[in-house]
Amino acid sequence: MDAPATPHDLVRDHTVYACVMGSRAFGLATADSDTDRRGVYLAPTELYWRFAKPPTHVEGPADEQFGWELERFCELALRANPNVLECLHSPLVERVTDTGRELLALRGAFLSRQAHETFARYALGQRRKLEADVRVHGAPRWKHAMHLLRLLMSCRDLLRTGELTLDVGEQREPLLAVKRGEVPWPEVESWMARLATESDAAAARSPLPPEPDRRRVEDFLFRARRTSALRALRAAPDDRAARGAVRAVDARRR
Repeated sequence: MDAPATPHDLVRDHTVYACVMGSRAFGLATADSDTDRRGVYLAPTELYWRFAKPPTHVEGPADEQFGWELERFCELALRANPNVLECLHSPLVERVTDTGRELLALRGAFLSRQAHETFARYALGQRRKLEADVRVHGAPRWKHAMHLLRLLMSCRDLLRTGELTLDVGEQREPLLAVKRGEVPWPEVESWMARLATESDAAAARSPLPPEPDRRRVEDFLFRARRTSALRALRAAPDDRAARGAVRAVDARRR
């Protein structure tokens, strides 16, 4: 069996899905916007039979780049983590393998009414930070205020329609006006409160299921792990560790 890969090797060699996030994915990019890249890598199954396990996430190797190992990504998405769910719905896909296409085909399996709680909890934490900025500095970080408004819109629309859409569309200019500090903070606060109320109302009659489809996601993860183990076995048919990896995956499934 080959030596363990470095974290950056895992990103370079085993990424199954990569996309651009941030303002460029939200339709809010301006001339000075960064390019935030996010991705999912599938660590080779045989690496899990060592004492040192593969990392669950990796920063880099490029600037503004972050990746999750597939299992960790799925765990977070099943919990309706806003950043992870939005990553799955980016309109700017840069790389996708067969495993990545399977992951994208499962987007609906991760969505549930749990998003109401997780998005709202995340939004509340961000709003408290903005309010602290106002108390200390007399004004919020306007870029953060813009992105919080966008998140609240995304949550409301997800609960209303059952679909997660990232691009802000016709709300681009009003949101950029917030980013430029052209909208008074009390008006921004009122806008946030209205969006939160609309989300609460949408949650009561949302077409989303109460829970995500955990079994579908688990079946997908099992197939991905087993395919990885079989690939290692084909590459080294006499490797006892590779044969053991396949048996262990099958035993885990049973």
